[in-house]
Amino acid sequence: MTTSLRTDAPTEPVFVARRHPGRWVGVCVIVAIGSALGYSLATNPRFQWGVVFGYLFDPQIIAGLGTTGALTAIAMVLGIVLGVVLATMRVSGSRILRAASGLYLWFFRGTPVLVQLIFWYNLGYLYPDLRIGLPFGSALWTGQTNDVITPLTAAILGLGLNEGAYLAEIVRAGLISVPDGQREAAASIGLTRLQAFRRIILPQAMRVIVPPTGNETIGMLKTTSMVSVIALADLLYSAQQIYARTFETIPLLICVSLWYLLLTSVLSVGQGWIERHYARGVRGATGYRRRRTPFAALTGTGRRAGVRP
Repeated sequence: MTTSLRTDAPTEPVFVARRHPGRWVGVCVIVAIGSALGYSLATNPRFQWGVVFGYLFDPQIIAGLGTTGALTAIAMVLGIVLGVVLATMRVSGSRILRAASGLYLWFFRGTPVLVQLIFWYNLGYLYPDLRIGLPFGSALWTGQTNDVITPLTAAILGLGLNEGAYLAEIVRAGLISVPDGQREAAASIGLTRLQAFRRIILPQAMRVIVPPTGNETIGMLKTTSMVSVIALADLLYSAQQIYARTFETIPLLICVSLWYLLLTSVLSVGQGWIERHYARGVRGATGYRRRRTPFAALTGTGRRAGVRP
């Protein structure tokens, strides 16, 4: 008696990982370019790295850095307040409020911010004197415009009023992203429109508002360099004053760029933390969140929060 063995028995499938030769080509190209750039930066004596790091903590540079940070913060606070007010007017039921808000956005988004800065700085040409009082009545206070509109005041007005126009559209996008059922539910439990806006609508809209507002903050930080045209001693203007005496233009500009890169990096990490704070009720309730390192939050790499299957 002979026993035959079956050779057609099913076998376990073998999975072979898909190869990606294009990725390795891209990695090699990036490494080659990065190595060449790094070698050039390290060996080119015209960069004058000793001069760069010598001025990095110069008192004049640090003072300009403080002015830049303060100006960014004040302009953004003014822009956020105006943005919320204008966005509320845009979605209101009053045609006059909607028209007034639309006119504001049309003007401040339609003219360059540099022109607005110069205009505010030269406001004394149009109105030499300022007065506070009732219309067609006696003035409670009068003063010269040039004493009130200093370079710092002109910079705050120019940057803050312009930023308010852009933030108004960002806030409006966040407000209209909240379903109408939320407003109806707020009204059903007896909340006023102001209470519903403050407690229900705005917190939910923040998930949409925060990311572009963070980008606007980073953009505002760099836009402050324009105030050098009105002789405000910000970071760039302080560097300009130094290299006007020493003729070391490139090292001073590199020094300024390093400070801007550091500040934008801090703002980027902070933006990531704020985004996770307002997204915790959506993604953290049903799934899991993996904490990202500051470098991953800065560069946009790493695995983002997701829902575990």
